[in-house]
Amino acid sequence: MPKQIRDLLRAEVQDGRFRLAEVDPAATPGLKSHKKALKDLPKHQAQLFELQERLYAEHKRTLLLVLQGMDTGGKDGTITHVIGHLNPQGVKITAFKQPTPEEKRHGFLWRIRRNLPATGQVGIFNRSHYEDVLVVRVHDLAPLNVIERRYDLINRFEKEVTKERTTVVKVCLHISYDEQRQRLIDRLKDPDKHWKFSEHDIEERAYWDDYQSAYSIAITRCSTSDAPWYVVPANDKTYRNWAVTRVLIESLREMDPHYPQPKLDVPRLVKRLRA
Repeated sequence: MPKQIRDLLRAEVQDGRFRLAEVDPAATPGLKSHKKALKDLPKHQAQLFELQERLYAEHKRTLLLVLQGMDTGGKDGTITHVIGHLNPQGVKITAFKQPTPEEKRHGFLWRIRRNLPATGQVGIFNRSHYEDVLVVRVHDLAPLNVIERRYDLINRFEKEVTKERTTVVKVCLHISYDEQRQRLIDRLKDPDKHWKFSEHDIEERAYWDDYQSAYSIAITRCSTSDAPWYVVPANDKTYRNWAVTRVLIESLREMDPHYPQPKLDVPRLVKRLRA
């Protein structure tokens, strides 16, 4: 396989800080042309399916994909166009919205732990525990000292999860302010997508810079060797799908799952079936 896409997309902390604003959301790291992405995707989808099947059959480890990004950033689209090519039997998708009254009675990681994938599964978090250091920070929904403690709690949690044989892949889908505007306009122009639109999305745009800062802080504080962050420029939806697929392939290849090799007397069993 060519150069690891993960190396190109891994968030690099320089001078003690990662700066999301310095990542071009229209860039296509590792990809020479849109045409090549379209050509590669069927082959990559088949590779991803085969690796997932091996993970499921092996039934010893799990992979957790955490998807974060601004509204319209492509979380749902990634699940449809990347995860949609996997065997659903081995997939668990969880979308985290505002906490329910029951969830609020527990620590912020309680609902996350309850939705971790089972052994052999690929789990997908559509939003995640990072909402509690993103939207909560932007809108002052908790004291700053509480939010500051959460970064360490997240790191400890993710380290604990990886020790339990789960590979954590965290992807930030990064779009531009102008691209978000166009995607919201496109939703308004398509009656079939009105159900996805909320005026709240427009109101949240006023906090764009605050969100960029909150993401930069979260990635700086929580991109670790146990669970690094990958920032995928996502203005181009085809590149987004190509890149996330590649990141998952590379992660699963590193895990190197194997099909079990039960001891079967094949000639005898075939003979029985032919009897």
